[in-house]
Amino acid sequence: MEKIKVRYFTDKIDKLGYIEGKSDWIDLRAAEDVELKKGEFMLVPLGVAMKLPDGYEAHIVPRSSTYKNFGIIQANGTGIIDNSYCGDNDMWKMPVIALRDTKICANDRICQFRIFKIQPGLVFEETEHLDGADRGGFGSTGKC
Repeated sequence: MEKIKVRYFTDKIDKLGYIEGKSDWIDLRAAEDVELKKGEFMLVPLGVAMKLPDGYEAHIVPRSSTYKNFGIIQANGTGIIDNSYCGDNDMWKMPVIALRDTKICANDRICQFRIFKIQPGLVFEETEHLDGADRGGFGSTGKC
């Protein structure tokens, strides 16, 4: 099992935890109270910095209830944190846009993360034909 060093910036949030068998995504929490007006952007502090293992990166996405509960969306869809972002002051943050006036309280679960192995080096080889089945060029149905 990999060990990840975590620095907490506040005692207002619950410590990170992995719930065996329930999900392999780990919840992240707002580190402070935040009020946003409709249309405002903010980097919401998550109160943690981590030293990810070499060869790994973290993917941060909203929880399924984040929009319903807070009316915010993640500005970049998916946040990627590579293992070089690991200094004492490299606190993780979630870039959000408020689609309605909202209040997020310290310790509210607003997003989640998991770690993935980084993509290996790739070489692209140009070809005139591919060996796969032709599915019609659009999704799985081949229809517009």
